[in-house]
Amino acid sequence: MSLLLAPWTRLSVLVVLLVAAGVCVLLYEPQRILSEGWPPGLPVGTAVLLFAAAYGVCTAALVPRPLLNLAAGAVFGSQFGLVAAVGGTVLGGAISFGLGRLLGQEALRPFLRGRWLQAADGQLSRHGFRSILAVRIFPGMPFVVANYCAAVSRCGWVPFLLATAIGVVPNTAAYVIAGASASSPGSPAFLVSFGFIVVSLVGGGVLAWRERHRLAPPRTEGRVPEPVPQHPPVVSAASHGP
Repeated sequence: MSLLLAPWTRLSVLVVLLVAAGVCVLLYEPQRILSEGWPPGLPVGTAVLLFAAAYGVCTAALVPRPLLNLAAGAVFGSQFGLVAAVGGTVLGGAISFGLGRLLGQEALRPFLRGRWLQAADGQLSRHGFRSILAVRIFPGMPFVVANYCAAVSRCGWVPFLLATAIGVVPNTAAYVIAGASASSPGSPAFLVSFGFIVVSLVGGGVLAWRERHRLAPPRTEGRVPEPVPQHPPVVSAASHGP
């Protein structure tokens, strides 16, 4: 039993689950199921809940969120699509965060020794809500990667889920509106949403680059050491004899 509860055993289980999820996504493409519509007699509220549940599972299984957001807009339109996509995002984040916290945290925390890793861990541990909110608003880091980084840190559940629910709304809304108006790509709604997506991606990349530059260790290669000042010898005035 102790072997099954060992940190490296649990981490191995997490890796196997992620690999299996990735293989299933490549083979079966579950994101297509979400965009094929729902039975005509199914109430809208029930359809939104089922979509959000399927969205969360697909997100935890490494399906890219932009595809799911576009599908939400195409199936439900802007309003209900946004509700389904945000709910599914929070659910998928909770699944990934829970798996990372339960199966990977104890095994991976001893390896947080580099300057970048320690800085990121300290930021997430001390300022979990603010850090996750910034990552969600400016998507420079993939959604699943951010989930597992937060899980390995000491970020709490409530700050993580609350920041996720708030921070993903702008970008999710842009993708959902783009999916809902994809049949008329020249419409103002589609053009504005597409422009917002481009601006957010560029802004996220710039922010990630600035953080990387700020946390980069100082470069010492090729630096010429400063010469040690040489003082002239002191000449004594003492006599050395006749």
